[in-house]
Formats: sequence, structure tokens, C-alpha cells
Amino acid sequence: MFGWIYLILAVFLGREITRKLVPENKIRETKVSPLWVTFPAAFGVGILFMTWAVYIVAWFLSEGAKVEEPLWGANVLVMGITAIFLGFKLWKKHRKKASDLKSTSERTLQKWDSLPKWKEMIFYLLLLFFISWIMFYVFHIYNGYLYSGFTVFGDYAPHTAMMRSFSLGNNYPTQYPHFGGADVKYHFMFQFLSGNLEYLGMNLDIAYNSVSILSLWCFFMILGALAKRLSGSFAASILSVLFLVFRSGTAFFRFTYEHWLQGDLWQTLNENTSFIGYTTNENWGLWNFNVYLNQRHLAFGLLLVGMALWVFEDWVEAGCKREEKRGRWFYGLFFTREAWKSRCLEDALLIGMILGLCSFWNGAAVIGGLLILMGFAVFSEGKLDYLLTAVVTVVFSMLQSKIFVRGSVVSPAVYFGFLAEDKTLSGILEYLFEISGFVFLGIVVALFILKRKAASIAVSMLFPMIFAFLFSLTPDINVNHKYVMISYGFLTIFWAWAVVWLFRKKIWGKVLAVLLAVFLTVNGVYDFVVILKDNDGGHRVAVNMDSSLTKWLAENLKKDDLILTPEYSMNEVTMSGVMMYLGWPYYAWSAGYDTNYRAAQAVKIYTTDSKEELKALTAQEHITYILYEDGMEIEGQQCEESLIREVYPEVYRSEDGRIRIYGTEQ
Repeated sequence: MFGWIYLILAVFLGREITRKLVPENKIRETKVSPLWVTFPAAFGVGILFMTWAVYIVAWFLSEGAKVEEPLWGANVLVMGITAIFLGFKLWKKHRKKASDLKSTSERTLQKWDSLPKWKEMIFYLLLLFFISWIMFYVFHIYNGYLYSGFTVFGDYAPHTAMMRSFSLGNNYPTQYPHFGGADVKYHFMFQFLSGNLEYLGMNLDIAYNSVSILSLWCFFMILGALAKRLSGSFAASILSVLFLVFRSGTAFFRFTYEHWLQGDLWQTLNENTSFIGYTTNENWGLWNFNVYLNQRHLAFGLLLVGMALWVFEDWVEAGCKREEKRGRWFYGLFFTREAWKSRCLEDALLIGMILGLCSFWNGAAVIGGLLILMGFAVFSEGKLDYLLTAVVTVVFSMLQSKIFVRGSVVSPAVYFGFLAEDKTLSGILEYLFEISGFVFLGIVVALFILKRKAASIAVSMLFPMIFAFLFSLTPDINVNHKYVMISYGFLTIFWAWAVVWLFRKKIWGKVLAVLLAVFLTVNGVYDFVVILKDNDGGHRVAVNMDSSLTKWLAENLKKDDLILTPEYSMNEVTMSGVMMYLGWPYYAWSAGYDTNYRAAQAVKIYTTDSKEELKALTAQEHITYILYEDGMEIEGQQCEESLIREVYPEVYRSEDGRIRIYGTEQ
């Protein structure tokens, strides 16, 4: 109940904050139904500001007032103030309406004019149903067990652990559960939101899925609104979403051809449960809809980026309407007063704050958004506004990094070629064609056809993809796939527009439109079939939510405790929200932690035959509990329990006797 009240209050708060940023009258001028812009903006911004407020208050209550359950007081305070504020705004609006000279009939007509067309309503409601179904399909609780599909559970392991560290624990200042006792280098606010909703009474699956569904739904709304604004067609809105869900690429065509030659095509298509692909790690599902299922915070970040692009498109339009031709036009975009004169510093400041505050929700989305806006700035008037937005975004991001991270949050380096095996220009172009079909390469060709405004926007949306092939910000270059997906997602607008344009032509155009649509989706359709197969009842990881181990850990380990465990991914221990000395190493390594050192120390603790060394290591590493599981190994080495049992008292034994926990400070 309280979780849903939280979400409702956030939406109304967000609408008040964004009312001047995305006014309905200006949206109507673009022939877009205002609801598809105002609701996503309200949800995204409201959630962003309200959740940060709850987090900050909870941190203060935990550290300053030493409150054991800081979320209770934080939610009461923030939700209470928000409700009072909204009540006051409603009262003022009621008074203004009472004195308004407009007739009731005029106001009613205006309201009806703001409503979307029934076809649009049906499409987005069906989209909501589809997103809800697939989110719960891959992540849900049934009969006390949490089920996560095979294609997603790897990412859910650190995410659920982080959620539980807030809903069951007191994770302030925030640590990374798979590398406890250190700072947090991973964006965690989406997980904090989900954990807070669970604390407010929602089941974990409902908490996580509800914000995931709304985030992706709202992102699709913004994407569809941008498509209609550019093309003038709602069909382009539908197709842009379709092309995002079902990706382009060449893998399916090559896969079917090979197995047709082998004579086992239909059997293979029917039995295969793995993503297909011939490029590095393509079989991970880096380029298909699975990304939005296992990295759910990405959709939330892209929702806010999409809103920023919607606002700044006005700046691009102003720049592209200049009458100069070619070189003179480009000169005028940089060396005239209008090129730099501010159009609305207030909007620029607010967008900078929004993007800056999003950095610990999804940092890749913020970087990708800034890259697109950098492209927008080149072709726009009002460049001072872009500069302000960029400065405010960077300042807010750096401030958060200084608060949460010891050292640098990124490790920037030049890394040419991304995952392409052949890192020459021709090799990269071939690689792009393999993973995305015509989406990137075709846009480059289209730049010579598109008019000034459309070409400017298209060029700008290529920037995150270009960045992915030039730089690395983390130890794992694979994470750059997010920048490629950001470009891909927004560029679907142009391919949707192209299909609509072709379909309006004579028969040859309609045929080409259908063929293009098929080529842009067939790979993704098969990817989606694999998602369904590899997340069904026989392809899921199950975790007992009512485990006595989970309950014992949540009740007995405090915020400063650190437990040594096997290299667990997602299980009863991670679901307790406690801080592990070293969970599954990849999660921490890819986030920038030195996992090699801790892995070596863990091996020593579990294998040493010296009491003095055991005591010294546990004290040095601040380990307060050691978990031993029958037959366990760590880093490929067999572990021993006898010395640990001799030195430290047993404080917990599982019902089946398989797991024992020893306290080092008892």
C-alpha cells in the first residue's frame, strides 16, 4: 500500500517540477499528444528527486542520529512533506480556477483536446501489458521462491543483493554487497528505490518489476513521441519501439544458412536455447532486448535522456532554420551572437540537475546523453544553455563521486575498436554490420538525403556509438555495449520514419518497406524466442525467500559486519543484504575493485594451517564472520574447516547441517 502511495506522490511531484519544462501547449504544437511526454517526464523526474531525498534523509538518520531503521523516518518525512506541498499546490490551483474568466466549457474542451487518440491509447496500453508480462516472466516470486531466468540472473545477483542491503539492512554509507567494507563504485540508486519499495510493503518482485515496467514504458513513450515529432506519423512511433525490441543484425541469416546446408535447420531452431552470434560475446545477448531485462536501470536513465533530447530539440530547430547555406550556415552557428545567446537558462539548469542526479542511477546513460547533446549543440543556437547543462551535470556527478567513491569512479583510456576482432576501419564497419545490420551504416548514407534538422539529430545520435569504439572507462570493455545500445535505441526513430515513408509510395515502395522491416526485426524476433525458452520453468535459478539462513543473517549481522563466503552469485546469503568480503568476483572486478587481492586472502584463510595467520588475516581484513559450506572450493582450491572450527565458535548451523557460520569476534 505505502509503496504505491510513494510512486503516486512521486509522479505528481514530478509533474509539478516539469510543468514549465514540458508544457502541454508547446507539445501540442508538435502534433504529439501531451500525455506521452508529460507522464514520462513526471515519473522520471519525480522518482529521481523524491528517491534522492529519502536516501539523503535515511543516511543522516543512520549516521547522525544512529537510527537502526532509518528508512522509516526518511519515508515518513519525505512523503509527508511531498503530500503537504502537493496539497498546497492543488489548493492554489483550485483558487486560481475559481477566479479564472474562462468558461467551464472552454476548460473542458481544452482538457479533451489534450487526450491522446484512441489508437495511441490502445497501443501504449498493449505495450504496458507486454512489458509487465515479460518483466514478471523473467523475475518473480512463487510459493516462497524467487525465480530468475538464465539470461538475466547474472545481473540480478548484485542488484538483488543491493536491494536487500537497504530493505533488510542499514547500508549507509553505501557499500557494494559483493565487495563489502569498501566504497560503492556501482550506480545503486535504482536498487535503493526497489529496496525502499520492498521496505514499504511490496514483495521484492513487485517492487523491482513495478519501477522496471514504468521506466521502460515511459522510455518507449518518449521514444515514440520523438519519432512522431520528427516524422509526423504515429506509425513511426510504433515502429521505433518495434525496432528497438526486435534488433537488426546478420546472425540469424548466417545461422539459418549454415544449418540449412547441414540439413538440421528446423530441429536446431526448435531446440536451441542460446543466443546466436558470431562476434565476440554476441551470445551474451549484448545487442538484443535482453539488455533491458537484465539492466533495468538503463531504461530509467534513457527515459531522462529522452526527455532532455525532447527539450533541446527546440534549440536544434532554431539552429537549422537559419537561412544561410552550407559553409555560411555552419559559420553562423558558431560566430554570431544568436549562436551563443541563451534561450532558456532555467530549463538548461534543470536538465543539468536531472542528468547530474542520474549519474548513480545509470552512469552510461548520462554519458551517452551528454554525447548526444554535444552533437545537438553543434547544430543549435543557444550554445550557452548546452554549456550550462554540461557543467551542472558534471559538477553534480563529481560531487556524488567524491561522496561515494574513494579514488576515481572511472579509469579512462583510449581503446580503439571496441570488441571488433579486426580493429581496422574496414573491420569495424564489418563488425557494425554484423551486430546491427543497416542501422548504423545505413544512417551514415542517409545523412546525404535527410534534411538539415533530421541529419543534425541523426549525426548527434551516432556519438555514443563512436565513443564506444574509441574509449574505455572501466576495466571491462564489454560494458561499452551500453553506449552502442543508446545510439541504436534512438536511431530506430529514423528507420521507423524510413519504413513509413516507403510504405506511402506505390507498390514497389510498399514491398521495400516490408522487406526493410523484416530485415530490421527478424534477428530480434529469434532473440526474443530464445529469451522465452531460456527463462522458462526449466531454465531458472530459484532462491528460497523464506530460508532460515537468510533470516538469521539479516537479523544478526549489523551494518559494519563483513562475512567471508564462497564466491557466491545469487543465493540465500546474497538475499540477506549482508556485506560479503568477496562474492562473485566478476561483479566487483568489472565495477573497478581489486578482486585479486581479496581472492588471495580468502584462499589463505580457508586453507591455512596456522592459527596465528588465521587470526591475523581475519583481523587485518575486518572479517567478523566466516561461512563454511560442505565441499566448498575457492579459486579452485579445496577449503578446510577444522582450523576455523578450532579457533572460532560456531554461531549458526543450517537445518540440513550443510552450512556453518563462525564468529571471529565472539
